[in-house]
Amino acid sequence: MSRNSVNPIAGNIQHIRERITLAAESCGRRPEEIILLAISKTFPREAITEALAAGIRQFGESRAQEAEAKIPHFAETAKPEWHLIGHLQSNKTRRAVELFDVIQSVDSAKLAARISQAALELGKTIPILLQVDLGDEETKFGVTPDEVRGIIEAISDMKGVRLDGLMTLPPYFENQEEARPFFYRLRELGEKLETERSGCLGKRHLSMGMSHDFEAAIREGATIVRVGTAIFGIR
Repeated sequence: MSRNSVNPIAGNIQHIRERITLAAESCGRRPEEIILLAISKTFPREAITEALAAGIRQFGESRAQEAEAKIPHFAETAKPEWHLIGHLQSNKTRRAVELFDVIQSVDSAKLAARISQAALELGKTIPILLQVDLGDEETKFGVTPDEVRGIIEAISDMKGVRLDGLMTLPPYFENQEEARPFFYRLRELGEKLETERSGCLGKRHLSMGMSHDFEAAIREGATIVRVGTAIFGIR
């Protein structure tokens, strides 16, 4: 019996990594440039343990409340990197800064300031990404492209946070090629911002692409792809 038949999550991860490699090579990129962020929200700690055994080191959670039952469990052993990808409520800011290594879902200068204050109180510097709303969907959070420059300017004066790039969540399309214009727009926005103010996006991460469209995102420059269902199964 193969290891992957015992641990189906390992087989899923291997398959996804192969797809990442093919997508990267198809556009002249190196696969190692791309972080596979396993979205473990709603899945139990046992599933995370299996993903860790298969080599995953970055995990994403949507809610600080749920993460509280998971992150401390791994703090003394595997010590993976934890990303908050969901909307952060102001009253959960300090706990999120305590728990997470990266906060991807910053959608206002006010929230960035709260994170900054909490990080300074805890003696931390926390990387953040600015969530950009490119689909104009009422159910999703994020700043408009026109608001980005002003927020970056505000963040540049804050201590305890480091802006490392942009994140977006486009509308869902059955055909992933229909999502590519949204990924292109995020990459184009990032390039313009860096041209105008070199270094303003730190590591210049572009967090975009999920289980159904990560290959299209990679072809448009994604450096972080957020994959949950294709790793862990249907929620």
